[in-house]
Amino acid sequence: MVKPKIAPSMLSSDFANLASEAERMLRYGADWLHMDIMDGHFVPNLTIGAPVIESLRKHTSAYLDCHLMVTNPLDYVEPMAKAGASGFTFHVEASQDNWKELIKSIKSKGMRPGVALKPKTPIEQVYPLVEYETPVEMVLVMTVEPGFGGQKFMPETMEKVRELRKKFPNLDIEVDGGLGPSTIDMAASAGANCIVAGSSVFGAPEPAEVISLMRNSVVQAQLAS
Repeated sequence: MVKPKIAPSMLSSDFANLASEAERMLRYGADWLHMDIMDGHFVPNLTIGAPVIESLRKHTSAYLDCHLMVTNPLDYVEPMAKAGASGFTFHVEASQDNWKELIKSIKSKGMRPGVALKPKTPIEQVYPLVEYETPVEMVLVMTVEPGFGGQKFMPETMEKVRELRKKFPNLDIEVDGGLGPSTIDMAASAGANCIVAGSSVFGAPEPAEVISLMRNSVVQAQLAS
């Protein structure tokens, strides 16, 4: 049984107080801190980079779950490693030609490799990366189009999660986009165990209750499977 992990998306936090926001989420029960790195090219938005990761790392020993929405992920491996990233999840769409080199580079720098895919990308594209002799250790199924927060959850993407869980029972499967109390059961029952949630946590009157609810949903789904 794969361990549930709840990762608040720091993209939804108050960036002016990032360190204190991170501490608050961990105090409320978060396992990871999800960091969205966008280059303004692979996706239209532009967000944080290695300097912000480095700054945050000075204030926390938490697992920094970094999702690279960038065109050339190989260029980011060394800077992200130096900054203190824990996990480095790149997009399969941006790494068709060099994913073997990319995975090995990520691992050589002491980070945990993961691969992400957009809602319209066939799940079969990530299978070789999970089955490779040096495999990725997590697959991130985007449940919205990457690039912006606050989008509506796409239920049809859960079929990818079900297929992944059936094929790879012990794999960490992460879902990101539109996750909250009204959608968590769909993700959990499909087999997701790593849950990224932004506005549903940061905008909640009691974030700890939302984090607890999502964790319990994953646990109950695992017990029922």
